[in-house]
Amino acid sequence: MTAELVRGQNHTLPQTRLEIRVSAGTPVVAGATLGDERGTVHGIEWIAHPGSPQLPGLEVSRQAAADHRLAVDLDAMPAAVHRVTVLLALPMEAGGPVRFGAVAAPFVAVTGLEGTEIATFTLTGLDAESAVAALELYRRQGDWKVRAVGQGYAGGLAAMLADQGVTGAAELARSIHEAVARGMARSVAPPPPRTPEGDRVRHTAAIGDPARPVGPPAGPAPSRPTAATDSTAGGPTAGASTGPINYAHPRRQATAPPPPPPTAPPSEPGRPAQPVAGDATGWSMEERLYNQVWGMFEDLARTTAAYRSAVDFAESRMDQELDRALSDPRNRIGGAGDRAREEARAKRDQLTDRAREALDRDLAQLAAESAVVEPALPAAFAGWDNPVWHAYRVPMEIPMAVRIGDLHLPENSDLRIPLLVRLPLERGIWVDSGRTASEAAALTDTDRLRRLAMDNAVAHAARLLAVYPAGEFSVHVIDPAGSAAAALAPLVNSGVLAGPPASGAGGVASVLAHLTRRVDLVQMAIRAGAADSLPPALDTAEQLLIVNDFPHGFDDRAVTQLRYLADEGPSVGVHLLMVADREDASAYGPVLDPLWRSLLRITPVADDHLADPWVGHAWTYEPLRTPPGSRVLEQVLAQVAAARRSGRRP
Repeated sequence: MTAELVRGQNHTLPQTRLEIRVSAGTPVVAGATLGDERGTVHGIEWIAHPGSPQLPGLEVSRQAAADHRLAVDLDAMPAAVHRVTVLLALPMEAGGPVRFGAVAAPFVAVTGLEGTEIATFTLTGLDAESAVAALELYRRQGDWKVRAVGQGYAGGLAAMLADQGVTGAAELARSIHEAVARGMARSVAPPPPRTPEGDRVRHTAAIGDPARPVGPPAGPAPSRPTAATDSTAGGPTAGASTGPINYAHPRRQATAPPPPPPTAPPSEPGRPAQPVAGDATGWSMEERLYNQVWGMFEDLARTTAAYRSAVDFAESRMDQELDRALSDPRNRIGGAGDRAREEARAKRDQLTDRAREALDRDLAQLAAESAVVEPALPAAFAGWDNPVWHAYRVPMEIPMAVRIGDLHLPENSDLRIPLLVRLPLERGIWVDSGRTASEAAALTDTDRLRRLAMDNAVAHAARLLAVYPAGEFSVHVIDPAGSAAAALAPLVNSGVLAGPPASGAGGVASVLAHLTRRVDLVQMAIRAGAADSLPPALDTAEQLLIVNDFPHGFDDRAVTQLRYLADEGPSVGVHLLMVADREDASAYGPVLDPLWRSLLRITPVADDHLADPWVGHAWTYEPLRTPPGSRVLEQVLAQVAAARRSGRRP
């Protein structure tokens, strides 16, 4: 029976391998401190936080999220640890909440590995506090208990750490928030929330081992709603799915979408059903496929987290068994020590092999699903080699999302997940042309890398033009030195650009002034509730600005305008597509840090820099490329240009 705790109440823990689940309704930072018998934290090495997420017996999330899972193995804690305090703090992001009184009360649950709740605590009564000690696990007379704390700190994370005796608390708090900002910048944005009725439908109860669920755990839902499923898996846990996500199409009614049609053929008992395309809820096939791709993305993240966690646990247990065996002087002579080593390694190998078998089953299921889904994707979701592009027609409606690349993990590099970003774009894109970006970039010639980066940007622009209805998307180009003329040829020759590529300082200033004015006018009209009063000549289509060779040709005013467009443009339909090497702009120092963080960084070559929003794995990003010798890009752009010239909407 679950113990529903109130502030100050405690409860005995029946087991030592646990999960602590946090649901906050808004992104929060989750961490934990290890304390001695008096609760004193003896240094930063006793604190688990996004910048240093793992300690013996403890793992926390690597990024801010609305939902977290902290993995705890109390038996693996050092003997000097008598208290584990779970900490929550609001991230210091622009525009985010600054006090817990302005958000829903956080909910914390201590569960077993199978998801059964042991104790829960809702942190009510918070107001000006921006950090809170949620609960603590403490050792008393050899037994572990949980106590609901709920102690808030208006002084934030620094005040909370200082209260636990941490030296240099302010500096540590600042470094934690910086790590959170970096994590949020590299994380792929999760889909918007959905209702419980919108959960992804699977024909099998779970992928792989039922004891390690990949989908939502069985049993009752949390006692309060959750808004997203950003979480982490670690320690000995499986990284199961958490709260509901809203995948509802923005133009549809708010009622629950219908389930997928029962098109899957019946399967033999004991065997998983054959995968089908559209195996998810949604109002249309496009929406079902979008949800299915994101479901595959989450499944792969969580099943890999389960495997890595199991391997780490096996290694940790082997080390502990070896330490115990070799601490006895009698085992240091004769064959006892060798036998202890062999037994410990055999147990490690057994656990690792079982984890790999479960992972292989999960990967096989996902690979089969991918093989069915990929050919069924619409043009906006499909790779350039998909035959759907040969039957391309200018669309009548904006799609839900657009594909900008593929993601994969080292456990199976052949299993690729389409990277879909919602439309309209919620943040700009930065194609990093620097050689220090990755190992693959370092091995590529500088000129070739810059050409690949610009080719990549042109392909993204062409795809965006292709998936929008005619006349509803405009592309501007800033190429100060004219160095990208060859790469820009498909856009220039087809006539789809809003104007010739701007060159020189004058051209840079003119384009930036034009787009800045557009942002100002639309914002003023929206604030005044007078959207119909915009000037008749104003282009109301979505605007994309491709910037090459930054910061060449940019003075201080132009840099300020560019930052303004990055911050304010997406909300009113103005988006950036930067092609730049950050080292070229190093003279500006930290002034441009907010600009880089505001953009989704991708690369022209493979690089493992993007993180998923659930577990925080480092995923390898692969850019989309047209097949060698193919003219699909030119053919698609020709149709877009023809539709524009005819002045029709398809």
